[in-house]
Amino acid sequence: MSDESTYPWPRAIVLDDTAALALGGGNRMVSRFVVEAEKDPTLHVYIPVMCLAVAERERAGVAEHVGSLPSVDITEMGFDAAAAMGKRVRIEAGRAGADDWGGAHALHLGLPSVEWPRGRPILTREPGRYRGTGVRAVRIEG
Repeated sequence: MSDESTYPWPRAIVLDDTAALALGGGNRMVSRFVVEAEKDPTLHVYIPVMCLAVAERERAGVAEHVGSLPSVDITEMGFDAAAAMGKRVRIEAGRAGADDWGGAHALHLGLPSVEWPRGRPILTREPGRYRGTGVRAVRIEG
């Protein structure tokens, strides 16, 4: 970015299913994060495996495309993620998007953790999905 002094790159960002679809569709903003992470090993781009599965359901071939990018970390789901996601989806039952497994996995990665005490922002076309969660959602431009 040319104006890094006023808006520095986040050290890590999580792409949800909508961002994975945007990346697969050639969105310039999402692609820029991936390119910058390729050039700078201190930048990290994460895609939760559940978001990748949802994106693949929506558009065939997205998983192969995204999975072939060396600077993108496809983040698997361990016990802690499975338990937290299941609880979130159960609590959200009855609301619109109650079976939002991709959003739940992205949220899990975006929340503060030992490795990322300030959390990680989520890049998305639908920032309202994360309203009230305490996670910073960044709207995809374009």
